[in-house]
Amino acid sequence: MVKGLTVGEVAQRSGAPVSTLHFYETKGLIQSWRTDGNQRRYARDVLRRIAVVRIAQRAGIPLAMIKDHLDSLPSGKPISAGEWRTLTIAWRAELNQRIEKLIQLRDHMDRCIGCGCLSLSDCPLRNADDRLAMEGPGPRLLVSAGGEG
Repeated sequence: MVKGLTVGEVAQRSGAPVSTLHFYETKGLIQSWRTDGNQRRYARDVLRRIAVVRIAQRAGIPLAMIKDHLDSLPSGKPISAGEWRTLTIAWRAELNQRIEKLIQLRDHMDRCIGCGCLSLSDCPLRNADDRLAMEGPGPRLLVSAGGEG
């Protein structure tokens, strides 16, 4: 039988608090098993998974997306360099999209809120006759130019 790492050992080795490990487990990002004494145990490969999750979180990747990508990888072995490359390629598009949205917001937020209200005197995103109201509420021009969300 494999001994496994205790939750305290994983916390110490990964730098993640025990509460974070429990949270990751409830979200399906990592897995453990229970001993006969009902204590959690983790396989050693969980350390690399935790590192990947923490790096992805710091980059702003949503947990649901992290989980989807981790679920596509084989379990029971450490994430390989090739698998890491595959993950980063998939996340790169998401990050580039976010960067574009942030740049657009930065470049236009001081001149126009993009909502179609025309309350600002110098609107670079003109909305004659409030035609964007038919598309729905909110900053339609900024949303549509940078993608939803």
